[in-house]
Amino acid sequence: MAAMAAGGGAPGGKRANARLPPEVGRIVFVKNLPFKITPDEMYDIFGKFGAIRQIRLGTNNKETRGTAFVVYEDIFDAKNAVDHLSGFNIGGRYLIVLYHQQARATKKMDQKKKKEEIDELKNKYGVE
Repeated sequence: MAAMAAGGGAPGGKRANARLPPEVGRIVFVKNLPFKITPDEMYDIFGKFGAIRQIRLGTNNKETRGTAFVVYEDIFDAKNAVDHLSGFNIGGRYLIVLYHQQARATKKMDQKKKKEEIDELKNKYGVE
């Protein structure tokens, strides 16, 4: 019965038995967005692929400008968006659409923290 709900109610439907790669998730990371894109435009573009729970646009911060996180209600909608919007041209920019990988983001933060700790120790002991 749970398989029917996941498959949209169609017995033997593709979604009920579909196997997804392990990196697929409901959260999609988007890069190379035009800086002036509005939240309404994001909902128009990404909403065509399914119900959206949340969109988080990057701020004016140099590292996050032109990026966004799109959280879909359904994992299959997120997969459909990644499949169809990667390389899509918006405002003369080609989108890079990836699945958000929490472990990878955490690892990057850990490396940055470790580098800061090493630099701090080098300064403390006068090592170049």
